[in-house]
Amino acid sequence: MSDPLVLIPARLAATRLPNKPLADIAGEPMIVHVWRRAVEAGIGPVVVATDTDAIAQAVVAAGGLAVMTRADHPSGSDRLAEALERLDPDGRHDVVVNVQGDLPTIDPAAIGAAVAPLADRTVDIATLCAEITRAEEADDPNVVKLVGHPVGPRRLRALYFTRARAPWGEGPLFHHIGLYAYRRTALARFMALPPGTLETREKLEQLRALEAGMRIDAVVVDDLPLGVDTPADLERARAVMAGRSLT
Repeated sequence: MSDPLVLIPARLAATRLPNKPLADIAGEPMIVHVWRRAVEAGIGPVVVATDTDAIAQAVVAAGGLAVMTRADHPSGSDRLAEALERLDPDGRHDVVVNVQGDLPTIDPAAIGAAVAPLADRTVDIATLCAEITRAEEADDPNVVKLVGHPVGPRRLRALYFTRARAPWGEGPLFHHIGLYAYRRTALARFMALPPGTLETREKLEQLRALEAGMRIDAVVVDDLPLGVDTPADLERARAVMAGRSLT
């Protein structure tokens, strides 16, 4: 594989937490924290893909790179695909890593780990998961579960993603972390697919790939990053980052 390109899609139009990417955490916008974590991963160039001047300006002011994309994209994957073609039309990067812009506490090592399964040429997309340790998350539909089987140490082949508690029976449950590393050819194939039946029902975009027979492998990590979707999440993120600054 050539050096991956890391892209962070970001937009302001969040309903539960308006202006989310620009929310202040420890004196900096959240999107800047995510950009810093991705840079610290050290796996390739990092660019924020956005449709908002204020987001781009915040990233550039921190020393980062940003690319402007259209405002009408229905998903982060669509924004990712446009940004990739703008930044690398010649296809020098054959892997693209999609880091969500609302993961300010993510471990940089986890971002790097997400690329590892792509060393196996049969894997189309790689992602992350962590074992569920809080009982209330098992039945929470906002916590997406990854159902898979082991294919190596701390690695699962994804068989399904669901908002329900699954699988049944004794054993661990895994919280899916929405960070993806795509082969460029796999991203192009994925973007050309129509929405799938299960994707529409579960409202989980990654099911489109599984329905089409694409292979997704997940690395099991210990650190579950805090996704910021609500004001309460933002306060938790502020507390986490304040604690880190004191250590």
